[in-house]
Amino acid sequence: MPRPSHPDRRLGGMKILHTSDWHLGRTLHKVDLHEHQSAFLDWLVDLVEAEQVDVVVIPGDVYDRAVPAVSSVTLLDRALARLADTGATVVLTSGNHDSPERLGFGRSLMRAGIHLLTDVPGIEHPVSVEDEHGEVLFFGLPYLEPDRARTELAGEGEEPLARSHEAVTRAALDRVRERAADRPGARTVVLAHTFVTGGEASDSERDLSVGGVDSVPAGVLGGIDYLALGHLHGCQDLTRSVGAPAWYSGSPVAFSFSERHHRKSVLFVELGVPGTAAQVRRIETPVPRRLTELRGTLEEILTRRDEHAGDWLKAVVTDPARPAHLQERLREAYPHLLLTEYAPEGRDASAGTPVVRREQNPLEVMDEFLAHVTGGDPTEAEHDVLERAYSAVRRQQEAS
Repeated sequence: MPRPSHPDRRLGGMKILHTSDWHLGRTLHKVDLHEHQSAFLDWLVDLVEAEQVDVVVIPGDVYDRAVPAVSSVTLLDRALARLADTGATVVLTSGNHDSPERLGFGRSLMRAGIHLLTDVPGIEHPVSVEDEHGEVLFFGLPYLEPDRARTELAGEGEEPLARSHEAVTRAALDRVRERAADRPGARTVVLAHTFVTGGEASDSERDLSVGGVDSVPAGVLGGIDYLALGHLHGCQDLTRSVGAPAWYSGSPVAFSFSERHHRKSVLFVELGVPGTAAQVRRIETPVPRRLTELRGTLEEILTRRDEHAGDWLKAVVTDPARPAHLQERLREAYPHLLLTEYAPEGRDASAGTPVVRREQNPLEVMDEFLAHVTGGDPTEAEHDVLERAYSAVRRQQEAS
């Protein structure tokens, strides 16, 4: 199919759409997100067409694991094909969740407009796209695992670089700046999958620590017309600390309750005349279902069902004694309950489980454990159940 032509596509400068961290194949506390991720990609394709985007940049973590499910591979294949059909150029790098070899397989055979920059040598071969103001060079920095990249980025015959994210990122950007210097007047966009110092993390990102250090100082990243960052799941602007336009687009959907207050977004970036600052606009993505955390006694939480029955819910129950049929009552009121945490008020959260003494009666041990779990002494009926269970086990042991 021929790529569509949009004669007015570049009026006013180059239009770039920055999105990242799709994590295709991810679940949210065992809930399959495939349907919601597919809906996001449909929305994204429509947005690229409506805004007449020139280039879509995706800095890593397209998949959630190195060996993705067939359904995730099919979803990505379909999305890239549809994006290419809009007439936009797509530039994609690998993240720490992706396998660069698997994600980059077949890149030489990719259809026009799709560029997979997933290896270290590719850093020196930018994708060039032109508008009425000249050339824009798109450099892709895949996730640079220090143990591997420190050798790949060292000069021929030189010792490996220091084993740190800062060292390998600095070396990669030195290569970018050298190549950009060969093209005077060209504007530069760098896709980088990394944790920049000053960024705000959430619970759902995989730790990148090497030697206790997991981030790259912001000052390493300056001198770029636009830095498209991937890895952190919250949309955030690091322009001030980097000294040049630098943003995380964040993930398009939430992957943990720590992200419940995020405004999930993609970023619409406009590059104008060389030497002028990139203009960045946030566009919020569709929310498949709100994430809500409710804290209080069971009865207090149940009174809010009308407001939150349709939400993905984390319930933190604070009754002094564990309510009977807790999970069943919550599930009846909140069909999308994902997490239940029992945190009784007034109880020392640091208190450990009861210490079992060798001479203790087993029934006493069971009573103490039940009291520890529920926050109250066992009732007569509960103690009777434990006693009958213990007697049955004893009879079975004696019979054998």
